[in-house]
Amino acid sequence: MARWGRTDFTQLKRLQKKMEKLAQADFEKFCEQAAKELAARLLAKVIKRTPVDDGVLRRGWTAKSQQEAESAFSEATKVSDYFKEVEVNKFGNFYEIAIINPVNYASYVEFGHRTADHTGWVNGRFMLTISENELDAQASKILDKKLTKFLGGVFGGD
Repeated sequence: MARWGRTDFTQLKRLQKKMEKLAQADFEKFCEQAAKELAARLLAKVIKRTPVDDGVLRRGWTAKSQQEAESAFSEATKVSDYFKEVEVNKFGNFYEIAIINPVNYASYVEFGHRTADHTGWVNGRFMLTISENELDAQASKILDKKLTKFLGGVFGGD
């Protein structure tokens, strides 16, 4: 009768343990954190691009209302607190965070408007549009690094 030889299954057992650890990993939390990180990057870009004037429009990106944007809170405090309470919505396989500016003239600054005497046009600043396009170009690299780090925590080390 022929001999089949010896087989070492220790590596397969290690892989099984790592796969079990991966199955227990919290992908929901990972996806929410990734969405918040992308939203924070977008917010940083759009705030930097927003014209200052009296500061209301800039503060509006993290405000819930026009009145809150007009209040005298410091911008730095508001941005740091913003993502602690931001809501991440899940629709199927998609995660969504709404970045809005409730200041009533924000859309006019973004997209442009007629002059007060209706004889000319003031070009828009496109601060959100440009920031979205920039982030869209960077998002895959950011998510790849984040996913590699997440999977490294599961598969890295023995």
